[in-house]
Amino acid sequence: MPSKSKKGKGKAHSAKAKKEKVDIMSPAAMYNLYYISHNAPDSLIFRGFSWSGGQRKKGRK
Repeated sequence: MPSKSKKGKGKAHSAKAKKEKVDIMSPAAMYNLYYISHNAPDSLIFRGFSWSGGQRKKGRK
């Protein structure tokens, strides 16, 4: 039996996605941050405020 291609199946993604303004200081966002971060520098990194002298991610080169 010939294999069928999966091209064209599944959910269609729109080219223009709605971009909503997200409030990172909302109560729901702060509640989430409280449970995912382990300390203050972690929480800043999760919010996008990192510094150049911080630890770098280890990975393959």
